[in-house]
Amino acid sequence: MTTLSSRRAPRAGSGRRALLFVLAGNMLIDALEVSVVLVALPAMGRDLGLSAVAGQWAMSGFAAGFAALLLVGPRLVARWGRRRVYLAALAVFIAASVAGGLADQGAVLIATRVVKGMCAALTAPTGLGIISTTFRPGPEQRRAVSVYSLFGAAGFTTGLLASGALTTLSWRWNPVFPAPFALLLLIVGVRLIPRDPAPTAVPPLRATLARLVRNGPFVRSAVCAATLNGTYLGLLLLLTHRLHDQWGWSSWRTALAFLPACVPLALALPFAGRMVGRFGTERLIAAGGCAAAAGCATALLTGPPEAYVTGVLPALVCVEAGFVLAFAALNLQATAGMSAEHRGAAVPVYQTAVQLGAVLALPAVTVTAAGGYRRALLLLTALSTAGALAAGPSRLRKAHRAP
Repeated sequence: MTTLSSRRAPRAGSGRRALLFVLAGNMLIDALEVSVVLVALPAMGRDLGLSAVAGQWAMSGFAAGFAALLLVGPRLVARWGRRRVYLAALAVFIAASVAGGLADQGAVLIATRVVKGMCAALTAPTGLGIISTTFRPGPEQRRAVSVYSLFGAAGFTTGLLASGALTTLSWRWNPVFPAPFALLLLIVGVRLIPRDPAPTAVPPLRATLARLVRNGPFVRSAVCAATLNGTYLGLLLLLTHRLHDQWGWSSWRTALAFLPACVPLALALPFAGRMVGRFGTERLIAAGGCAAAAGCATALLTGPPEAYVTGVLPALVCVEAGFVLAFAALNLQATAGMSAEHRGAAVPVYQTAVQLGAVLALPAVTVTAAGGYRRALLLLTALSTAGALAAGPSRLRKAHRAP
């Protein structure tokens, strides 16, 4: 999450580094929210009387709120001001975190997750846009995107481990866990977020969408990011219930089992800029889509897992390899070659697509899993294959090099 205007963003080296870490701190919070409830879902469902289909909304509710408000967010910011919206969104986020921990009904817990997603949507889209205008295209911009993405990967890993550890005490600590991080950013924001400059006009949404659907690299980035995100979270959700319900694993053991699905990305992201500079965005995106599809297809062909090393780990490693290859490249390609004005409009649409991948995939995986483990894997294989195919055609015509 961020709200600094690119016209007011500091240009000096130390100022730009401070700005980058503020942006990255908000990315960390958003990633925490995605993973901190993952392995707690069975415990939440059991205590609140939620079915598997209803319980998955405790996870996907955040993505739903995020997607629902992303396209409206820029207009609210234009009306009320970036500073005011930023501080208010963080305050509501903190209150919703506490309310989620106190919830005694499933509907209340899900509602707090949706509200937190809406708070993130008010500020998150401008992060990549500010990076693309504050840092010069080329190695400097690629390093900035790598740091931004690294905080997200670290946040996801931290949230996953916290989810496993806190659930052993009580799942009610899990929704509250991101609140102290948000409080720290709120305190920093009060001091550092500048007063708003003159209001700027927001282009009509219909005109923005009409322009973006004609931009091939943007459309491919949005589709590939949506399918990759949906495949990744859908697989983790499916395996969470498999390991807990079928194998009887504890939340902590399940969280440790998922580390191969998140730690490699955090370790690889410092080198993501070099990878993009050498191979180009489209090659990496195509390779990432193929890796995710291969992981799901392998799991589908081998059938329900009987052992972690042979039945679970290969799929986790392959899908994570997709993220290692494509994550930073997708963020870069989504706005590559656009003017600053168009970037600001494109980022919310791109991030809406990413969140919709989770919003659509998680309920679908839960419903199909009720008919059998392999049915859910068939769905994930089809989804990841669609992403790989979307990345492929342009790659065959011309390898796109990042600026």
